Amino acid sequence: QVQVVESGGGLVQPGGSLRLACVASGSISSIYAMGWYRQAPGKQRELVAVVTRLGDTNYADSVKGRFTISRDNAKNTVHLQMSSLKPEDTAVYYCRVQPNMVITYWGQGTQVIVSS
Repeated sequence: QVQVVESGGGLVQPGGSLRLACVASGSISSIYAMGWYRQAPGKQRELVAVVTRLGDTNYADSVKGRFTISRDNAKNTVHLQMSSLKPEDTAVYYCRVQPNMVITYWGQGTQVIVSS
C-alpha cells in the first residue's frame, strides 16, 4: 500500500508565496515521476509541474517562471515552490506519484486560495 500526503496549502494574498510538500510512503521503492496537478471549481484537473527521477521537469505555461518543482529521491518527496501567486492559481492542488508508466497514486489534495 502506498500513501501520498500533501501539505502546505493555505490562504495567501496576490503576489505572495507558498511552498507545497508531498511525501509518498509505504510499499514503494522507486518512483519514476512525481508531479503536481490542480483543479479549480468547475474546471478539469490540470498539470502544474512534474519532475522525473532523473530531474527532467515540465511546467504548465501559466506557471513558468513563477513555480519551481523539486524532489528528493531518497525521501520520496516533492515540493512545489509557488511565487507571485495570482487569484487564478486558486485551486485544490494534488500530488501525483508514478512508480512507473502504468501505476499512479494520488494524494487527497491541499487547498490553495489566493485572495486579498
